Amino acid sequence: MASRELEVFTQRVQALRDSLHRVVVGQDDTIDLLLICALTGSHALLVGVPGLAKTLMVKALAGSFSWKFTRVQFTPDLMPSDITGYELLSRDGQNGNGETSMVFRQGPVFANLVLADEINRAAPKTQSALLEAMAEQHVTVGGRTYPLEPPFLVVATQNPIEQEGTYPLPEAQLDRFMMEIRLDYPTPEQEEEIVMKTTGRATAMPEATLDRAAFMQLRELVQAAPVPRSTASAAVTLCRASRPADRRAGKFITEYVRWGAGPRGSQNLVLAAKARALLMGRTAPTVEDVRAVALPVLRHRIIPNHRAVGDSVGTPQIIERLLAENGK
Repeated sequence: MASRELEVFTQRVQALRDSLHRVVVGQDDTIDLLLICALTGSHALLVGVPGLAKTLMVKALAGSFSWKFTRVQFTPDLMPSDITGYELLSRDGQNGNGETSMVFRQGPVFANLVLADEINRAAPKTQSALLEAMAEQHVTVGGRTYPLEPPFLVVATQNPIEQEGTYPLPEAQLDRFMMEIRLDYPTPEQEEEIVMKTTGRATAMPEATLDRAAFMQLRELVQAAPVPRSTASAAVTLCRASRPADRRAGKFITEYVRWGAGPRGSQNLVLAAKARALLMGRTAPTVEDVRAVALPVLRHRIIPNHRAVGDSVGTPQIIERLLAENGK
């Protein structure tokens, strides 16, 4: 990558950051992680209690990119066709012969950025309809396939404090998300600024700083970034060491992990590291980039066992131990 291309990339990404921070207070790490997902064509799962600006952040991201944005509030009675769309029997008025035909009405999944709010409240068959579109980049209805126009990004949210009456995503479906991003409470200073901003006049959404063509150019730069063999090796080592049956797994992993991260974990570690390096103004990812994105990329791919639950050992502690045992 030429230095001029890197300079343009950095300038455009900084303009995106600035536009988002005019609307969202704090959450710097979360914004950067969302940008990493967007720039790699990947999906994100946001987990946080109500009131942490999850929806606002996603809407601001869509506005900054000048994307078509849709929001779906997931409920137990939501049907797959409410996501993908459906066929209607329609009278053809063009030829005037009164013939009828089936016409496809697009669902909210036909957008550049889809916010799946509280995805764990919908039944599994509805969750699967969205997750299939995420994986295949198209929708099949009535035997016909309808492609989803790129860029296509799904950001799903989950509320961690209300689990009654919900349908948690299976591990295999969680693997479709590049990252599980956890949002924390703001600092006292940030919360004061939030109160000042939200108790007066309505805050305007950011103006678009990138059109579709410009964004796709940025994404191509991420894809074209070179990956040193040492960086790829570090990603593979972390994932293999998380599998209890692998020879690289330490005693802590064999005692507390039921399932480790699969190959998609290694792929996403490298992709996220590439995007992070460019966000930091570097042309190629390092091992440190892999380690920096390990928690959000691996958090939902490593499944603790019953002993871990009994000993209050969570996935963050497991990943911390993984990083310590598989150092630089």
